[in-house]
Amino acid sequence: MGGFFGKTKQQPASSADVNYDKVRQAVIATLSDPTWDDGSWGPIFVRLGWHAAGTYDKSDGSGGSDGGCIRHRPQSEWGFNAGLYHARQRLEDVAKQFPGLTRADLYSLAAIVSIEKMGGPRIPFRPGRVDHADGLKSPPYGRLPDGTRDAAHLRAIFGRMGFNDNEIVALSGAHALGRCHTDRSGFTGPWTREPTRFSNLYYKELLENTWTKKEWEGPPQWEDPTGELMMLATDLVLIQDAGFRPFVERYAKDEQAFFDDFSAAFVKLQENGVAAFGKNHGDQSAPPKAEVDVTNAEPVAEVSPAAESQDASQAPADAPAEPQLAAAAEDATEPPAAASDAPVAASD
Repeated sequence: MGGFFGKTKQQPASSADVNYDKVRQAVIATLSDPTWDDGSWGPIFVRLGWHAAGTYDKSDGSGGSDGGCIRHRPQSEWGFNAGLYHARQRLEDVAKQFPGLTRADLYSLAAIVSIEKMGGPRIPFRPGRVDHADGLKSPPYGRLPDGTRDAAHLRAIFGRMGFNDNEIVALSGAHALGRCHTDRSGFTGPWTREPTRFSNLYYKELLENTWTKKEWEGPPQWEDPTGELMMLATDLVLIQDAGFRPFVERYAKDEQAFFDDFSAAFVKLQENGVAAFGKNHGDQSAPPKAEVDVTNAEPVAEVSPAAESQDASQAPADAPAEPQLAAAAEDATEPPAAASDAPVAASD
């Protein structure tokens, strides 16, 4: 990346002795919190894992979840990643319990466990991601989806990672979770009335609800007749584009089909570019290592929706890197994204 020089260091970390079932239980213990958004950290953990992985480029193998660069400058300060400081800090209590657990593996596993505990599909996980000691290998700015754009933009962003139309629509279903915040993406509101339950409601809302452009001073978004739900331009193109719409219709009718396709696409997203897995796109033919079984996890207590009580003001855009990341590069040359930058992932 322009403006960075020198040799990138890697923090030595051994994942061989980590008990990933215990890591899973520790993540589950952090999810329920009546003071955070709708009572759960799950949606923002999904967003953290999504953004950490969604920078992959199949042409050169750069980006992706390997390296955990999302916690280093400049990537940590991109406008696309506003608010994720809170999620990283929440997971530090988990990280400190397990020497040898890399943050890169933790962010991926936290996203997977969150999806499953919020009612979503079982998603295979295997460890092996390393942590870079600084941001020298951060990918170029601009690789995450912009919620104000069109179908061509989605295909360019996701196509760079090796995803087709079916996979684009499946991954977009993560918008069943969470909500937007004006102090992060600039948008506001949830996509569904059950923002802490992973389901096919997102597709049903797209097809069955009526969406009109919101009259306000913020970035362009659309609202339902009640004004309580929202959609972005990149959501609506899924029913406007002839290549995308058939998959929306299929998932609205068949939740299991959505779960199956989402699980496969999310594994691909999380494994793209991981050197330990052997291929640029994630070597999914290799047998999983220490695959985590979340099907027998203890249930998390139900949480009721809570008003937004956390905001980015608690951690300003220039919040310092976590203590263990003091070596993060300081000479970032890429500017932070504008407030209107909104990625296609759950809960900003």
